[in-house]
Amino acid sequence: MREAGLRLQPNLSRFSVSTIVRTFREENRIARLPHAGGRTAIFTREQEAVIVGMVLQDNAIRLREIQERVIQHNTHFQGIDSVRISTIDRVLHRNRMRMKQIYRVPFERNSPSVKELRAQYVQTIFDLESLDRPHEFIFVDEAGFNLTKRRRRGRNMIGQRAIVEVPGQRGDNVTICAAISNHGVLHHHVTLGPYNTEHLLRFIANLRDILFEQQVQEQQGQELNENPIPTYMMVWDNVSFHRAAQVREWFNINGQFMNLYLPPYSPFLNPIEEFFSSWRWKVYDRQPYTRVNLLQAMDLACGDIGEESCQGWIRHTRGFFPRCLRRDNIACDVDEVLWPDPAQRQVEAH
Repeated sequence: MREAGLRLQPNLSRFSVSTIVRTFREENRIARLPHAGGRTAIFTREQEAVIVGMVLQDNAIRLREIQERVIQHNTHFQGIDSVRISTIDRVLHRNRMRMKQIYRVPFERNSPSVKELRAQYVQTIFDLESLDRPHEFIFVDEAGFNLTKRRRRGRNMIGQRAIVEVPGQRGDNVTICAAISNHGVLHHHVTLGPYNTEHLLRFIANLRDILFEQQVQEQQGQELNENPIPTYMMVWDNVSFHRAAQVREWFNINGQFMNLYLPPYSPFLNPIEEFFSSWRWKVYDRQPYTRVNLLQAMDLACGDIGEESCQGWIRHTRGFFPRCLRRDNIACDVDEVLWPDPAQRQVEAH
């Protein structure tokens, strides 16, 4: 016995070895007996599933509301006259339910008409890509910025607030209009105040000149039919000045350009939303404290975003295409299930 204990040291003491050997001799077992005694679980597995179902049905439900339903529900929770809120909280934690920030979704976002428009939008893109003449999709949008905007979270010693200094007056917004494609950031323009039809016409005219100049450079030293001239498809949302009469006239005059409107309540189909999110952080990093510095920071931040990033954002938006064609409900701008089943993800990818 002592020799066996010495062989197992330092993993087990000789007293533990002695206990195991004695139990084996007397009871012919070495496994530990199941835990006995104490209070039995108040909920069965089926009752815990009902509680989880309450949360899945209403993500904003409170623990006190669950407590009241458990006490009042005589079908699934018969005989349970009282239960602590802490007990319900442990049940939810045991079933991988955690407190999260509420993501608000408009009622109209997944209405039948909107889902039908999404399916038509995706089908239009597939039809354009199947044509003999190539189509280059250009995503255009506007975003505002203000000097008072800062990061909402920071760090400091325990018991002390995280403080940053900002201008005392909010001031006017600065608006940027940008266009991206698989070739990266094609053009951007920064202006004081909001964007309007006049600004948009000037922007798309400058974008046209930039694209034509790129065509001339690409066709130098090449045969005429080696790289056919593409049709440029501008994709943007349904804001009013995108539909202005002057804008429609501009597209009628410039036949090489077309426009395609995004379906409503579908920002996840516009990759430029991801561009603006990344661009804002790069502006923050330059810490602009005056309007002049802000304009410079906004220009420089666009140069920090490469072609690979734009291509990745475009691929991400196309990942929603199968769900749009199936007319599924899409609640979030990103995947609602952050860690989906790998097998399911692989099936959808194919």
